[in-house]
Amino acid sequence: MSDSFYEHVFGVRGKVALVTGGTRGIGLMIAEGLVKAGARVYVSSRKQDACEQTQASLSEFGECIAIPGDVATIEGCQKLADQIAEREPHLNILVNNAGVTWSEDIDKFHEKAWDKVMDLDVKSPFFLTQKLLPLLRAGASPDNRASVVNVTSVNGLRPSNLRNYSYVAAKAGLGQLSVQMARDLLGDNINVNVMAPGLFKSKMTAPLFADEQMTKQVLAGQPMGRAGAMEDAAGLVIFFSSRAGSFLTGITVACDGGATSTR
Repeated sequence: MSDSFYEHVFGVRGKVALVTGGTRGIGLMIAEGLVKAGARVYVSSRKQDACEQTQASLSEFGECIAIPGDVATIEGCQKLADQIAEREPHLNILVNNAGVTWSEDIDKFHEKAWDKVMDLDVKSPFFLTQKLLPLLRAGASPDNRASVVNVTSVNGLRPSNLRNYSYVAAKAGLGQLSVQMARDLLGDNINVNVMAPGLFKSKMTAPLFADEQMTKQVLAGQPMGRAGAMEDAAGLVIFFSSRAGSFLTGITVACDGGATSTR
């Protein structure tokens, strides 16, 4: 088959994307893949210097524009949506990746740890999507559906050894919220799907790779013997957001090398 067929089916070239939490970890991997695939990608995070560094590094591969912002509040979601609207008439891809975790013994887990995680990991994806709906609707059609990808975690699908109570509740909640959003946005030609990552190297998982011995032990427990790579995270988002994935909405894919399905 010709290259034009693959570009037609799997391509996102020319699409406009926003990735929150896009300056590190899985968010940065997704942003890099989208840029390399030809999308115009906006990355957002709280730290301006991190945004500027990401823009500089990813602009070597294509179009990357950084917009610092804090989506932990509804006001921050509205501000980010307004800034995108000032620059773009439409939005094709929204990746709600920004998130935080908190681990503490069950006897010591407190309300601050609960509220901070729930606000950023569940409430913010909903309200940022809400604020961006006019742009998403403008970029959507029956033949070219817009794509919202909510990033959860395998910890929202199965328990782990971590005592991250509000995190697992938030990620599980975002998964079910995504199904409801997918149903309600069908008529708007907007797909909503979920990527539930397993083990990827990021700031959140850095303690698991603290030294060579620990790294070997951690990877030995992975069915494929490795952590996720940029192509794994970005590839799934590109699939969801291309014509190849346009007939899918309201589904969760555990991007974890078989850790969930084979155990």
